[in-house]
Amino acid sequence: MTIRPRALYVCYFGLRQPLVQTQVLPYLRELVAGGIEMSLLTFEPELKKSWNAGSITEWRQRLRDDGIEWHVLPYHKRPSLTATGYDIFAGARRALAIARRQKIDVFHGRSHVGAAIGALAKRRTGARLIFDVRGFLAEEYVDSGNWKAGGLLYRLTKMVERWLYRASDGFVVLTERARETLFPEGAAGRPVEVIPCCVDQERFAAASRCDRDAVREELGVGGRLVFIYVGVLGGYYLIREMAEFLAVAREQDARVYAIVLTQASPASIIEELNRLGFSNDDYRVTQVAPEEVPKYLRASDIGLSLIRPSYARRSMSPTKIAEYLAAGLPIIATAGIGDLDTDIDQARVGVLLRSFDRAAYAAAFHAVEALRRDTALAERCRGQARARYDLHTVGGKRYLRLYDSVLRA
Repeated sequence: MTIRPRALYVCYFGLRQPLVQTQVLPYLRELVAGGIEMSLLTFEPELKKSWNAGSITEWRQRLRDDGIEWHVLPYHKRPSLTATGYDIFAGARRALAIARRQKIDVFHGRSHVGAAIGALAKRRTGARLIFDVRGFLAEEYVDSGNWKAGGLLYRLTKMVERWLYRASDGFVVLTERARETLFPEGAAGRPVEVIPCCVDQERFAAASRCDRDAVREELGVGGRLVFIYVGVLGGYYLIREMAEFLAVAREQDARVYAIVLTQASPASIIEELNRLGFSNDDYRVTQVAPEEVPKYLRASDIGLSLIRPSYARRSMSPTKIAEYLAAGLPIIATAGIGDLDTDIDQARVGVLLRSFDRAAYAAAFHAVEALRRDTALAERCRGQARARYDLHTVGGKRYLRLYDSVLRA
């Protein structure tokens, strides 16, 4: 009888958060389908308020049906450094207990906190450690204005990061640019996989079979030119610039309509749109469940992804890009983000925005309108999504290849 490898995935997010639902769980299901016995440890904000015994039991059974054993700890927020340190050591104790009980072969840490938990637990077991890097954490906090470059938190994070690079047996990064930056000469014989944020293409293919005109009428956007944005607002996601682009686009074509799907507070984008003369009939800002996103994309014409370029953004792979392409939408995106310059420009599936001014906005609008006259565009977008961002043939396959390499090492 073949013994299946056992892994514990450590994620410093709550189970119900959109990122976990749309990214973490699909990848874990792929690993289960590939023969890995998966356990998941999450950290739940306001655990006692947000969860009760019944809901925990329900979700635990739901995940068990998918082959995933779920473990939970409370997330502590303040004071930031002390709370995170406490959670790391509490997580390491729980991970060690799980490893001893379930004979874990691999700790899989998502980002720095998850990897730190795995690294501490690894020291007391014979398990391997995968560091799922996700991004340049210290630089991201500096970029967002939360930390000072070279300050205490920055230096502590870089110190922990160096330790994790030494302690890990394999790595995941989101972009080729991140791999070139972090491992220009390789990782001392340890495997590194580039796995961008992927999506299940079938979710969007099913929506594409719906009557587009009927969906547009249902949403009240019949006859409009619909730009859509999905995701977080604020920080390095540029709210004002996105609104200003939409205003310039509306000057070129009065049919322009904006849909913004976000879990964040809508006040900032609504304020910007109103400031620029949009009426309530010209936009919709709303929160929807992940399963509803494909319907809104089906009703749209162009996807937006305006992000402030920086050193930290080399490692970025926005999930929204994969979703837009899977829905057959061309994209207007900021140049210099992750691998998007290559993915978008060479595949001719969108337009890169290289500056934030009226002339650049107008040029990008006219360029994407010219692109949309190509009748093969939608299928080209879907083809790029399948080639670069497919959950099964890209994400799942590469994760399984990494597990195989780490376990054989």
